[in-house]
Amino acid sequence: MPTCSSGSGTPDGKPGTAIYWYRARKNAVPSDWQYYSGPVCVFDAKPRDILAEIAGLIAHEFQRTPVAAATLGSQPGPHTLRGKETNVWAQAATQTFNITMLGQRVMITATPVAYTWNYGDGTVWGPTPIHGAPLNRDRIGEQTQTSHVYTQTGRLSIILTTHFNGTYTVNNGPQLPIPGQGNIPSAPLGLTVWRAETNLYADNCFQNPAGIGC
Repeated sequence: MPTCSSGSGTPDGKPGTAIYWYRARKNAVPSDWQYYSGPVCVFDAKPRDILAEIAGLIAHEFQRTPVAAATLGSQPGPHTLRGKETNVWAQAATQTFNITMLGQRVMITATPVAYTWNYGDGTVWGPTPIHGAPLNRDRIGEQTQTSHVYTQTGRLSIILTTHFNGTYTVNNGPQLPIPGQGNIPSAPLGLTVWRAETNLYADNCFQNPAGIGC
């Protein structure tokens, strides 16, 4: 096999083994292998065993990665009205992490793909790719894809779980999928639901200062 080197970045200063990636259509007869990418330097006497071992460990490593949770907001908030639309939204970011596994340089990428909304009153929606967005002030109270109408007053907490898909590369090789998802909860968002009452009063407060509404 050909050798390669990344200079001072090699684990022990020795040259690595150059790995070339090829791909072919599944079930094609005969197989038509075509160049995909490479070379990728792997610094071990048995590079294919190392890659397979990393593949076996990467799902566990992904679950240990400190992925930042989405931020959560509501309109109105932290107070809203019973029977009215309360808009909620999430903001999550794609994140990358550089780690070393078995002497190889591994980059993990976590991408938000879905959201599970718990509105705090027993209503749960998701997983859904819809994360919502804040409204302009003059549009607060409109129905949105993520808004919710509360039917009872009280104090509650909105809870959001963001679902991240993961991919990884080994020594700048091709992007490979990570099995499973990272499910990252955000800090609960407190909300108080109030009721609004409208009454019509016929009393003239000048004539009857003790009247209702005076």
